[in-house]
Amino acid sequence: MSIEVDLSIDIAGIKMQNPVITASGTFGFGLDYLHYYDVNKLGAVVVKSITKNKREGNPPPRIIETPAGLLNSIGLANPGIDFFIKEVIPQMDSIRIPVIVSIAGDEIEEYVELASRLDKQDRVAALELNISCPNVKKGGLEFSTSAEQVEKLTVSVRKATSLPIIVKLSPNVTDIVEIAQAAAAGGAHALSLINTVLGMVIDVKMRKPVLGNKKGGLAGPAIRPIAVRMVWDVSQAVDIPVIGMGGICTAEDALQFIMAGASAVAVGTWNFVNPTAPLDIIDGLKEFCIKEGVKDIKELIGCSWK
Repeated sequence: MSIEVDLSIDIAGIKMQNPVITASGTFGFGLDYLHYYDVNKLGAVVVKSITKNKREGNPPPRIIETPAGLLNSIGLANPGIDFFIKEVIPQMDSIRIPVIVSIAGDEIEEYVELASRLDKQDRVAALELNISCPNVKKGGLEFSTSAEQVEKLTVSVRKATSLPIIVKLSPNVTDIVEIAQAAAAGGAHALSLINTVLGMVIDVKMRKPVLGNKKGGLAGPAIRPIAVRMVWDVSQAVDIPVIGMGGICTAEDALQFIMAGASAVAVGTWNFVNPTAPLDIIDGLKEFCIKEGVKDIKELIGCSWK
Protein backbone atom coordinates (compact mmCIF):
# COMPACT_ATOMS: atom_id res chain seq x y z
CA MET A 1 0.00 0.00 0.00
CA SER A 2 1.49 3.35 -1.07
CA ILE A 3 2.07 6.11 1.45
CA GLU A 4 0.04 9.30 1.10
CA VAL A 5 2.48 12.20 1.14
CA ASP A 6 1.45 15.71 2.16
CA LEU A 7 3.56 18.20 0.19
CA SER A 8 1.45 21.24 1.10
CA ILE A 9 2.90 24.21 2.94
CA ASP A 10 1.66 27.53 4.29
CA ILE A 11 3.91 30.56 4.16
CA ALA A 12 2.45 33.62 5.87
CA GLY A 13 -1.06 32.50 4.95
CA ILE A 14 -0.10 31.68 1.35
CA LYS A 15 -1.36 28.14 0.96
CA MET A 16 0.65 26.11 -1.55
CA GLN A 17 -0.05 22.55 -2.66
CA ASN A 18 3.67 21.84 -2.73
CA PRO A 19 6.89 23.74 -1.86
CA VAL A 20 8.14 24.26 -5.43
CA ILE A 21 7.80 27.76 -6.88
CA THR A 22 9.52 29.77 -9.60
CA ALA A 23 12.26 32.32 -9.04
CA SER A 24 11.61 35.89 -10.14
CA GLY A 25 13.13 36.84 -13.46
CA THR A 26 13.31 33.31 -14.85
CA PHE A 27 9.63 32.61 -15.49
CA GLY A 28 8.37 35.84 -17.05
CA PHE A 29 4.80 36.36 -15.94
CA GLY A 30 4.12 32.62 -16.03
CA LEU A 31 2.00 32.92 -19.17
CA ASP A 32 4.57 31.69 -21.68
CA TYR A 33 5.14 28.50 -19.72
CA LEU A 34 1.46 27.56 -20.04
CA HIS A 35 2.43 26.27 -23.49
CA TYR A 36 4.88 23.78 -21.93
CA TYR A 37 2.88 22.33 -19.03
CA ASP A 38 0.13 22.97 -16.52
CA VAL A 39 1.64 25.72 -14.36
CA ASN A 40 -1.12 25.09 -11.81
CA LYS A 41 0.75 21.99 -10.64
CA LEU A 42 3.34 24.25 -8.96
CA GLY A 43 3.14 25.65 -5.46
CA ALA A 44 3.17 29.28 -6.64
CA VAL A 45 4.44 31.52 -9.41
CA VAL A 46 6.75 34.46 -8.75
CA VAL A 47 6.67 36.89 -11.67
CA LYS A 48 9.58 39.00 -12.92
CA SER A 49 10.28 42.19 -11.00
CA ILE A 50 8.02 45.15 -11.71
CA THR A 51 9.07 48.79 -11.32
CA LYS A 52 7.02 51.99 -11.36
CA ASN A 53 8.09 52.96 -14.89
CA LYS A 54 9.00 50.84 -17.89
CA ARG A 55 12.67 49.83 -17.99
CA GLU A 56 14.59 48.83 -21.10
CA GLY A 57 17.29 47.18 -19.01
CA ASN A 58 21.04 47.13 -19.47
CA PRO A 59 22.90 47.28 -22.80
CA PRO A 60 23.71 43.95 -24.48
CA PRO A 61 25.31 41.50 -24.23
CA ARG A 62 23.25 40.64 -21.15
CA ILE A 63 23.89 36.93 -20.66
CA ILE A 64 26.89 34.65 -20.88
CA GLU A 65 27.26 31.03 -19.85
CA THR A 66 29.94 30.12 -17.32
CA PRO A 67 31.07 26.75 -15.95
CA ALA A 68 28.06 25.38 -14.05
CA GLY A 69 26.26 28.70 -14.25
CA LEU A 70 25.00 31.74 -16.04
CA LEU A 71 26.12 35.34 -15.67
CA ASN A 72 23.34 37.82 -16.41
CA SER A 73 22.90 41.57 -16.41
CA ILE A 74 19.31 42.10 -17.50
CA GLY A 75 18.85 45.27 -15.45
CA LEU A 76 15.25 44.66 -14.40
CA ALA A 77 13.83 45.16 -17.89
CA ASN A 78 10.03 45.22 -17.51
CA PRO A 79 6.95 47.02 -18.89
CA GLY A 80 6.15 48.97 -15.71
CA ILE A 81 3.29 48.78 -13.22
CA ASP A 82 0.62 50.40 -15.42
CA PHE A 83 1.07 47.84 -18.18
CA PHE A 84 1.30 44.99 -15.68
CA ILE A 85 -2.01 45.90 -14.02
CA LYS A 86 -3.90 46.72 -17.24
CA GLU A 87 -2.53 44.11 -19.62
CA VAL A 88 -0.89 41.25 -17.71
CA ILE A 89 -3.05 40.62 -14.66
CA PRO A 90 -6.26 40.20 -16.75
CA GLN A 91 -4.52 37.34 -18.59
CA MET A 92 -3.74 35.48 -15.38
CA ASP A 93 -7.13 33.86 -14.92
CA SER A 94 -5.68 30.57 -16.14
CA ILE A 95 -3.10 30.65 -13.33
CA ARG A 96 -5.08 29.47 -10.31
CA ILE A 97 -2.20 28.97 -7.88
CA PRO A 98 -0.86 31.86 -5.77
CA VAL A 99 0.81 34.62 -7.78
CA ILE A 100 3.62 36.43 -5.99
CA VAL A 101 4.66 39.72 -7.56
CA SER A 102 8.25 40.86 -7.26
CA ILE A 103 8.67 44.63 -7.00
CA ALA A 104 11.79 46.80 -7.23
CA GLY A 105 12.60 50.47 -7.10
CA ASP A 106 15.24 53.16 -6.84
CA GLU A 107 13.78 54.66 -3.67
CA ILE A 108 11.68 53.46 -0.74
CA GLU A 109 8.81 55.60 -2.00
CA GLU A 110 8.70 53.59 -5.23
CA TYR A 111 8.34 50.32 -3.36
CA VAL A 112 5.58 51.86 -1.25
CA GLU A 113 3.67 53.08 -4.28
CA LEU A 114 3.95 49.72 -6.02
CA ALA A 115 2.83 47.87 -2.90
CA SER A 116 -0.14 50.18 -2.46
CA ARG A 117 -1.31 49.70 -6.04
CA LEU A 118 -0.88 45.93 -6.04
CA ASP A 119 -2.70 45.68 -2.70
CA LYS A 120 -5.91 46.27 -4.63
CA GLN A 121 -5.34 43.41 -7.10
CA ASP A 122 -7.21 40.22 -6.23
CA ARG A 123 -4.86 37.97 -8.22
CA VAL A 124 -1.83 39.01 -6.16
CA ALA A 125 -1.24 36.68 -3.21
CA ALA A 126 1.94 38.30 -1.88
CA LEU A 127 4.75 40.71 -2.68
CA GLU A 128 8.43 39.91 -2.97
CA LEU A 129 10.65 42.91 -2.33
CA ASN A 130 13.59 42.62 -4.69
CA ILE A 131 16.16 44.60 -2.76
CA SER A 132 19.08 42.56 -4.03
CA CYS A 133 19.46 42.91 -7.79
CA PRO A 134 23.17 43.56 -8.49
CA ASN A 135 22.56 44.80 -12.02
CA VAL A 136 21.03 48.24 -11.47
CA LYS A 137 22.66 51.57 -10.68
CA LYS A 138 20.23 52.66 -7.95
CA GLY A 139 18.28 50.68 -5.36
CA GLY A 140 19.45 47.09 -5.60
CA LEU A 141 22.53 46.53 -3.48
CA GLU A 142 22.17 49.96 -1.91
CA PHE A 143 19.26 48.54 0.07
CA SER A 144 20.39 44.97 0.59
CA THR A 145 23.76 45.75 2.17
CA SER A 146 22.41 47.95 4.95
CA ALA A 147 20.48 46.38 7.82
CA GLU A 148 19.10 49.81 8.74
CA GLN A 149 17.83 50.43 5.20
CA VAL A 150 16.33 46.94 4.93
CA GLU A 151 14.36 47.40 8.15
CA LYS A 152 13.24 50.91 7.15
CA LEU A 153 12.09 49.71 3.71
CA THR A 154 10.22 46.73 5.14
CA VAL A 155 8.45 48.86 7.75
CA SER A 156 7.39 51.36 5.07
CA VAL A 157 6.00 48.71 2.73
CA ARG A 158 4.16 46.97 5.58
CA LYS A 159 2.24 50.19 6.18
CA ALA A 160 1.21 50.36 2.50
CA THR A 161 -0.26 46.90 2.03
CA SER A 162 -2.08 44.09 3.78
CA LEU A 163 -0.41 41.53 1.52
CA PRO A 164 2.25 39.18 2.90
CA ILE A 165 5.75 40.55 2.30
CA ILE A 166 8.69 38.38 1.28
CA VAL A 167 12.08 40.13 1.32
CA LYS A 168 14.63 38.76 -1.18
CA LEU A 169 18.15 38.86 0.19
CA SER A 170 21.50 39.28 -1.52
CA PRO A 171 24.55 37.07 -0.94
CA ASN A 172 26.77 40.08 -1.68
CA VAL A 173 26.87 41.22 1.94
CA THR A 174 29.20 40.84 4.89
CA ASP A 175 26.62 39.18 7.16
CA ILE A 176 23.39 37.90 5.62
CA VAL A 177 22.06 36.90 9.05
CA GLU A 178 22.16 40.53 10.21
CA ILE A 179 20.26 41.61 7.09
CA ALA A 180 17.72 38.81 7.53
CA GLN A 181 17.09 39.77 11.12
CA ALA A 182 16.59 43.39 10.08
CA ALA A 183 13.95 42.36 7.53
CA ALA A 184 12.21 40.24 10.16
CA ALA A 185 12.33 43.12 12.64
CA GLY A 186 10.77 45.36 10.00
CA GLY A 187 7.79 43.04 9.68
CA ALA A 188 8.66 40.73 6.80
CA HIS A 189 6.43 37.67 6.70
CA ALA A 190 9.07 35.55 4.95
CA LEU A 191 12.49 35.74 3.32
CA SER A 192 13.78 34.44 -0.01
CA LEU A 193 17.46 33.77 -0.59
CA ILE A 194 19.68 33.98 -2.38
CA ASN A 195 19.79 36.36 -5.30
CA THR A 196 22.74 36.15 -7.69
CA VAL A 197 26.40 36.44 -6.75
CA LEU A 198 28.17 39.42 -8.30
CA GLY A 199 30.69 38.37 -10.96
CA MET A 200 32.46 39.22 -14.21
CA VAL A 201 33.73 37.52 -17.35
CA ILE A 202 36.51 39.10 -19.45
CA ASP A 203 37.03 38.42 -23.15
CA VAL A 204 40.80 37.97 -23.27
CA LYS A 205 40.98 38.58 -27.01
CA MET A 206 39.02 41.82 -26.83
CA ARG A 207 40.63 42.61 -23.46
CA LYS A 208 37.41 43.88 -21.94
CA PRO A 209 34.38 42.59 -19.98
CA VAL A 210 31.92 40.58 -22.03
CA LEU A 211 28.73 41.96 -20.53
CA GLY A 212 27.52 45.36 -21.66
CA ASN A 213 27.14 46.33 -18.02
CA LYS A 214 30.59 44.85 -17.27
CA LYS A 215 29.43 43.08 -14.10
CA GLY A 216 26.56 40.66 -13.68
CA GLY A 217 24.87 38.21 -11.37
CA LEU A 218 26.06 34.60 -11.31
CA ALA A 219 23.26 32.03 -11.06
CA GLY A 220 22.93 28.30 -11.54
CA PRO A 221 24.50 25.20 -9.94
CA ALA A 222 27.78 27.05 -9.28
CA ILE A 223 26.20 29.04 -6.43
CA ARG A 224 24.22 26.21 -4.82
CA PRO A 225 26.64 25.47 -1.95
CA ILE A 226 26.73 29.19 -1.11
CA ALA A 227 22.94 29.36 -1.10
CA VAL A 228 22.49 26.22 1.01
CA ARG A 229 24.91 27.56 3.61
CA MET A 230 23.13 30.91 3.77
CA VAL A 231 19.71 29.27 4.11
CA TRP A 232 21.17 27.14 6.92
CA ASP A 233 22.47 30.23 8.74
CA VAL A 234 19.41 32.42 8.25
CA SER A 235 16.73 29.83 9.00
CA GLN A 236 18.23 29.25 12.44
CA ALA A 237 18.40 32.99 13.18
CA VAL A 238 14.83 34.11 12.33
CA ASP A 239 11.34 32.93 13.24
CA ILE A 240 9.79 33.50 9.82
CA PRO A 241 9.73 31.10 6.84
CA VAL A 242 12.61 30.99 4.39
CA ILE A 243 12.32 30.28 0.66
CA GLY A 244 15.55 28.83 -0.67
CA MET A 245 16.97 29.22 -4.17
CA GLY A 246 20.24 29.13 -6.03
CA GLY A 247 21.14 26.43 -8.51
CA ILE A 248 18.24 24.07 -7.84
CA CYS A 249 18.06 21.55 -10.70
CA THR A 250 16.84 18.32 -9.12
CA ALA A 251 14.77 17.04 -6.21
CA GLU A 252 17.99 16.24 -4.36
CA ASP A 253 19.05 19.88 -4.72
CA ALA A 254 15.68 21.00 -3.38
CA LEU A 255 15.96 18.60 -0.45
CA GLN A 256 19.29 20.13 0.54
CA PHE A 257 17.60 23.51 0.91
CA ILE A 258 14.61 22.07 2.76
CA MET A 259 16.83 20.14 5.17
CA ALA A 260 18.86 23.33 5.67
CA GLY A 261 15.70 25.09 6.83
CA ALA A 262 13.79 26.28 3.75
CA SER A 263 10.02 25.91 3.84
CA ALA A 264 9.84 26.25 0.05
CA VAL A 265 12.26 26.27 -2.87
CA ALA A 266 12.41 28.28 -6.07
CA VAL A 267 13.67 27.06 -9.43
CA GLY A 268 15.43 29.76 -11.43
CA THR A 269 18.11 29.30 -14.06
CA TRP A 270 17.24 25.65 -14.63
CA ASN A 271 13.91 26.73 -16.16
CA PHE A 272 15.97 27.77 -19.19
CA VAL A 273 17.67 24.38 -19.41
CA ASN A 274 14.64 22.22 -18.68
CA PRO A 275 11.29 24.05 -18.69
CA THR A 276 9.58 21.17 -16.88
CA ALA A 277 12.22 20.97 -14.13
CA PRO A 278 9.81 22.23 -11.43
CA LEU A 279 7.42 19.35 -12.16
CA ASP A 280 10.27 16.85 -12.12
CA ILE A 281 11.33 18.21 -8.73
CA ILE A 282 7.81 17.89 -7.32
CA ASP A 283 7.66 14.26 -8.46
CA GLY A 284 11.13 13.65 -7.03
CA LEU A 285 10.19 15.09 -3.64
CA LYS A 286 7.16 12.81 -3.47
CA GLU A 287 9.23 9.77 -4.48
CA PHE A 288 11.84 10.57 -1.82
CA CYS A 289 9.20 10.91 0.88
CA ILE A 290 7.57 7.62 -0.08
CA LYS A 291 10.90 5.81 -0.11
CA GLU A 292 11.94 7.29 3.24
CA GLY A 293 8.54 6.87 4.88
CA VAL A 294 8.00 10.61 5.28
CA LYS A 295 4.28 11.41 5.36
CA ASP A 296 4.60 15.20 5.51
CA ILE A 297 7.28 17.26 3.72
CA LYS A 298 7.27 19.66 6.67
CA GLU A 299 9.00 16.96 8.74
CA LEU A 300 12.13 17.59 6.66
CA ILE A 301 12.32 21.36 7.11
CA GLY A 302 15.52 22.13 8.99
CA CYS A 303 16.00 18.48 9.93
CA SER A 304 19.76 18.74 9.35
CA TRP A 305 20.18 21.08 12.32
CA LYS A 306 17.25 20.33 14.56
